[in-house]
Amino acid sequence: MAENETIYLDYAATTPVDPRVVEAMLPYFTEKFGNPNSLYALGREAYRALEDARERVARGLGANNPNEVIFTSGGTESDTTALLGIMQRSAPRGGHLIVSAFEHHAVLEPAHYLEKHHYEVTVLKPREDGHIHPDDLRAAMREDTKLVSVMHANNEIGTIQPIRELADVAHEGGALMHTDAAQSLGKIPFDVNELGIDAASFSSHKIYGPKGFGALYLRQRTPFEPLMRGGGQEFKKRSGTQNVPGAVGFATALEIMLEEQPAEMERLAGLRDRIIDGVTSALPNTQATVTGDPRLPNIASMLINGVEGEAMLLQLDNKGIAVSTGSACSSGSLEPSHVLLAVGCPPEIAHGSLRLTIGRFTTAENIDYFLEVFPPIVERLRSMSPVYQKMFGSAS
Repeated sequence: MAENETIYLDYAATTPVDPRVVEAMLPYFTEKFGNPNSLYALGREAYRALEDARERVARGLGANNPNEVIFTSGGTESDTTALLGIMQRSAPRGGHLIVSAFEHHAVLEPAHYLEKHHYEVTVLKPREDGHIHPDDLRAAMREDTKLVSVMHANNEIGTIQPIRELADVAHEGGALMHTDAAQSLGKIPFDVNELGIDAASFSSHKIYGPKGFGALYLRQRTPFEPLMRGGGQEFKKRSGTQNVPGAVGFATALEIMLEEQPAEMERLAGLRDRIIDGVTSALPNTQATVTGDPRLPNIASMLINGVEGEAMLLQLDNKGIAVSTGSACSSGSLEPSHVLLAVGCPPEIAHGSLRLTIGRFTTAENIDYFLEVFPPIVERLRSMSPVYQKMFGSAS
């Protein structure tokens, strides 16, 4: 490893912008900078670029109509807008919402907000295999259930949810189906019609596009109350002057992801399994958080018993390796991951979680280096850990 080089193994937190994406965006910061809502030539040029990007994104999602793609500032806005916008229009005096217990906070917090404002929320726990099962959703449905929100793939443990089956259950009960697809878009096959969903949220910076940009898919005739009000842009669903460079970057990033998807799925799954196999064979009392498929090919989530996740993270950082103990939005908290607790992991074990997420620029040499330096770090930390000594009686 070169001096001062960082081995980045936290692609689920964010991704570097692909140089091809930067190249596509650059003209719209400079000579093609017009407001897409202006009528003169410079504005019309920006408008054409915006709508071309919308068509490309819609095509990548399998949407029936480009107008079903609403550009936003990112995944959090898309999630918040979906939950509040759909619930407030479909049930203005209050109704029932179902979300899974291991959603991103961008879904859980809007659900808590609705709960404080005359809506009822059921938080549905996954089973220990890390999946929401259709029978459990069916049991939670009520006559006044208006919306179900379950993420397509979990951002910490990588499990892929049976969204088509869950959407069928929701629709049978008269509810709509939303999914947070920030982690799955581009990494695995995704088609809004095949999944049968009514709404979905996406984030550009998870697919090598720019930060501060995302999209909300809204199937035509889905009830929706806009939260961003103003000039009526984005088909009166999200006002504000559109980010044309962001739209071009997102569309370009998505097209590259889809073109490279088959080969990249296979490559990343091989590296993921190599990480898990290497760690669990080198260190006793370690395990993969979940096993079996379907899982994202790029997430290796492990439980390292008797060691704090933050201590491992800092020691790896000293070696030039960037990893996570959970989602990036929770990394400043000392509380165990709500995702791990939701799948039945005891708090004392959840504190020892480690999440490695790999991506386009991860190499086999990067994984070799991680597997070289990580076991000695854990052995040293365990030798100083009274918790590990109490649990297992030795430092190995």
